[in-house]
Amino acid sequence: MNGHEIELKGITWNHSRGFTSMVATAQRFSELHPNVEILWEKRSLQAFADEPIDQLAKRYDLLVIDHPWAGFAARHRVILPLDQHLPGEFMKDQAQNTVGRSHESYSSGGHQWALAIDAATPVAASRPDLFKANGLSIPETYDDLLDLSKKGLVIMPGIPQDTLMNFYMMCCTLGEDVCTGEEEVVSPDIGVEALKLLRALVVKMDPQIFDWNPIRVYEAMTQTDKYLYCPWAYGYSNYSRSGYASKLLHFHDMVDIGGKGKAISTLGGTGLAVSAQCREIEMAMHYAQYVASPECQQSVFFGGGGQPGHRSSWTDGHTNALTADFFKNTLPALDRSFLRPRYNGHMYFQDRAGAPIRDYLINGGEEKALLDQLNRLYIKSKKEQD
Repeated sequence: MNGHEIELKGITWNHSRGFTSMVATAQRFSELHPNVEILWEKRSLQAFADEPIDQLAKRYDLLVIDHPWAGFAARHRVILPLDQHLPGEFMKDQAQNTVGRSHESYSSGGHQWALAIDAATPVAASRPDLFKANGLSIPETYDDLLDLSKKGLVIMPGIPQDTLMNFYMMCCTLGEDVCTGEEEVVSPDIGVEALKLLRALVVKMDPQIFDWNPIRVYEAMTQTDKYLYCPWAYGYSNYSRSGYASKLLHFHDMVDIGGKGKAISTLGGTGLAVSAQCREIEMAMHYAQYVASPECQQSVFFGGGGQPGHRSSWTDGHTNALTADFFKNTLPALDRSFLRPRYNGHMYFQDRAGAPIRDYLINGGEEKALLDQLNRLYIKSKKEQD
């Protein structure tokens, strides 16, 4: 054990926001508790969304997870209910200082399965220097956005996972939450309109986007001068921090869609969970509480590249000063964001529904037939929970 009495292993995702933030907290925690060593490993963003947590919980004590796993966790008990291990006052502070519905997103079956250490939803991003150089202004409406996209300067993530989240967003903004009925993902009229709005936008975009997640989009926006605007992608405050990228991004709230109001995007973020097979539960809980505390979130976690989940960090002058007001400018989008379904079988649907929508965006097609295909997947996913 390298001289340490207690060793904990954690798994997170491969980006400065997900990895170096956790390494920084582990290092500081070990300095405060010299008998403890916490080792963090990383996996790809896609594996983070896809890999079942029951497999990870066998190999790791600490897991950074995606909240749609909450229903699965409640059903299978592969991670520990944190409300049974952490102080009531601490849990109350977490709930009161949630960013949007981040805290709630990790609750299921009457228990809290993870702490919302990271908050995110799709928001807009721009290259302010290119807007100025081109004499353009940030789009305010969907029509403004369409006009800007015709110049070939707009991109957004187009991999299946992000395509599905954008479909959810369009449906919610048009007035209907998805996956609330028994047999339909969304009513046909709303579903068809949502698909047409997305397709009208992507036809003018670089086809490379269909292989890009948000990180690839932001790297393309900061490493080249080809693109000046992304209307919606999961926000990454890193790209608005001096020194992180050579050309910095500014982040904004999103456009108004068809007079229905600003886009209601699909809540993301990450939560810190403790495996049910962890042998050092008390210390793992102590560390989890440390990472999610407002003090750590604003300092060590944020300083290590993290995007805090505690609300105090979103309203803090210091974090905003270092990120061109990323947190202040995008907080309204977080607060109205849509909490996607978390029933036990939803991961079956989430893993399969994005690809056919992406195919439609690339090639066009019959919207109603696509919705029928999504409905079949949805009905099957509801059965998967049995």
